[in-house]
Amino acid sequence: MPRLLALLFSGAFLLAVGVTAAHAQTGPVILTQQPDTKLDTEARTLMSGDIERAKAKGDQPVVLIGSAPLSSRKGDVALFVQVQSASLCGSAGCSTTVYLRHNNQWSKVLDSVSGPVTVMAQSHGGMRDLKIDTHDVWRWRGSEYQDAAPNAALDEDLRQSVKAHQAATKKSGGAGATTGN
Repeated sequence: MPRLLALLFSGAFLLAVGVTAAHAQTGPVILTQQPDTKLDTEARTLMSGDIERAKAKGDQPVVLIGSAPLSSRKGDVALFVQVQSASLCGSAGCSTTVYLRHNNQWSKVLDSVSGPVTVMAQSHGGMRDLKIDTHDVWRWRGSEYQDAAPNAALDEDLRQSVKAHQAATKKSGGAGATTGN
């Protein structure tokens, strides 16, 4: 029954946003549980580190996925993945990671954004822009999405600094790590 509901829901969504074979989809990305599907299996593989970290803290993570074509190139499909668990989600909600499949290979093109994701009609570099939440627009920059906001360069520097800190914390086994609680 859940699979039938997901199928009916996704069919209604596709109809609502007017997807045709010739046009990339625009509109909100709907994230749902899709157990026992190829995309769910691939999402779980891609997000295995987050899933294992959540399980190690006693959580039972829920994996939500959605997909959408972001370019007109045949075979290029984006996979939107959100892993929900008490240990992974914070005051801003749960984060969504976006992967792009090209030539049967997945690459991360947008990491850890919070809020609803909308595929926009505008495009840059052959890829549709993405709107996160109600105002944050991300544009394709050749190999990944980057924030289009004027302060995005500063935000990216901060994001890279945080990633470097997180990587160093993981290597040291979490020594010195603090939580926001």
